[in-house]
Amino acid sequence: MPLDPLAKAYLDQLAAAPRPKNWEIPISQVRENFRTMALTFGPKDVPIGKVGNLTLSGPSGDIPLRLYTPVAAGGEALPALVYFHGGAFVAGDLDSHDATCRILAAESGCRVVAVDYRLAPEHRFPAAVEDAYAAVCWIETNGATLGIDANRIAVGGDSAGGNLAAVVCQMAKEQGGPKLSCQLLLFPVTQFGSTFASARNYASGYWLEKETLDWYYDNYLPLGADLSDVRLSPLNADDLRGLPPAYVMLAECDILHDEGLAYAEKLRASDVPVTVADYPGLLHGFTLLQSVLPQAYEALAKAAKALRGMFEKM
Repeated sequence: MPLDPLAKAYLDQLAAAPRPKNWEIPISQVRENFRTMALTFGPKDVPIGKVGNLTLSGPSGDIPLRLYTPVAAGGEALPALVYFHGGAFVAGDLDSHDATCRILAAESGCRVVAVDYRLAPEHRFPAAVEDAYAAVCWIETNGATLGIDANRIAVGGDSAGGNLAAVVCQMAKEQGGPKLSCQLLLFPVTQFGSTFASARNYASGYWLEKETLDWYYDNYLPLGADLSDVRLSPLNADDLRGLPPAYVMLAECDILHDEGLAYAEKLRASDVPVTVADYPGLLHGFTLLQSVLPQAYEALAKAAKALRGMFEKM
């Protein structure tokens, strides 16, 4: 299917005013550009009951969290989504994905806990994985204090955050906890060094380009990293049986499309319930482009409602 007309118009607008490549500017500017993009094109004034900032003591220092409570939640313990932001392990923060988390909380009716894990290149792999897993363990342990039902905790994320969510599910299974209810994987990275067709077909001209993705990965990976490590490439895991039900969102014109689909298919073949929402003609991470693409809010709301449905089945 051809590129969605509104997505194409957005890409044409970017092409008309080219910016320096990420590797030509400081990391701080890369992060600021990413945050500015998300805040510029994201929705404004999404209704939310309460937002609070927290900090936990992680394996190598404090990890900031942000807790979102939906409108009219009352005082009861609610299910929770622990959310890991995208940004290719180098960019992204609590502010860049604030609107995303508000929508997920509002449309799912659950609390959302956003995790501000350590970023590369200052903190290379496995720092982000360690922070993500530590956060989920802490949230489960402190659920009662947070107004969270510790028996109904999901993990989720977009892009790099989707990778972390998938990896945390595998780690929780291998280490005997926490017990996770479901996983929400949006455009996930599932295999470093991917050779899938989408990695070739959408390598250039579709927002997230191979040259840029390789630069991000070079910043995330330590020297001599084993790309087959399942904490990097969850698709490489031998046994996915017993993992929590998954909702996998994909975009057709995304360099990561096929590796995300392969992970969904491998989960399904392992008897894990899987729902795949594959959006034709759209770009990687399009849920951040709320003011450009009307499908963006609809897709995120649909994912949140699916999350609500998974919790209600428990």
